[in-house]
Amino acid sequence: MKEGPDIAQTAALIGDPARANMLVALMDGHALTATELAQEAGVTKQTASSHLARLTNGGLLKREVQGRHHYFRLNGADVGAALEALMGVSANHTGPRTRPGPRDPALRHARVCYDHLAGEMGVQLYEHAQNAGWIHGDENELLLTDAGSEVFSEFGMALEPLQSNRRPLCRACLDWSMRRHHLAGGLGKALLQSIYDRGWARRLPDSRVVQFTPQGQRAFQNWLS
Repeated sequence: MKEGPDIAQTAALIGDPARANMLVALMDGHALTATELAQEAGVTKQTASSHLARLTNGGLLKREVQGRHHYFRLNGADVGAALEALMGVSANHTGPRTRPGPRDPALRHARVCYDHLAGEMGVQLYEHAQNAGWIHGDENELLLTDAGSEVFSEFGMALEPLQSNRRPLCRACLDWSMRRHHLAGGLGKALLQSIYDRGWARRLPDSRVVQFTPQGQRAFQNWLS
């Protein structure tokens, strides 16, 4: 008997093109209906229902019912991180599925990876935090330092609730477009929300793009200087 989790079962769930399209459509952390996900996958509603049942039973999605509507979202940040890593491997070995379009530069610059900041801006933040001693470690174990606690507290982030949460406080997530790491975990989520709250950036509707204002971009760079 083989030891460890059955990765083949999870890989088979992700490996179907229709299911893969559904999962990627949920990478911004929002919930979508079965009808919306059928459109994303390019399949009928009946076929989509079968795929969604398999993804839910396999632990990759969770379903929420509100009235007559059933909504689906990724079942946690670890699922989003796994998809982001697979996107990096795929881009590295097979290349993009389509020719780069007008939105690609914006996605590479700043985007949502499940619930935290990714792209060039996210990688810049992670690498500065490492170099400045705000965080310490690597992709296997990442810790918030005392200096980092002071900086993020001064930024207006409440760290105590994050530290008592079951979710890891900070974690390295491989960025598919940059092939370097950005900051995930509870800290990454709270930091992106703080950026929104300060008015530095906003997430574009129906997109994973995080659009910084010119003033927000300058303020972000000044904060990291």
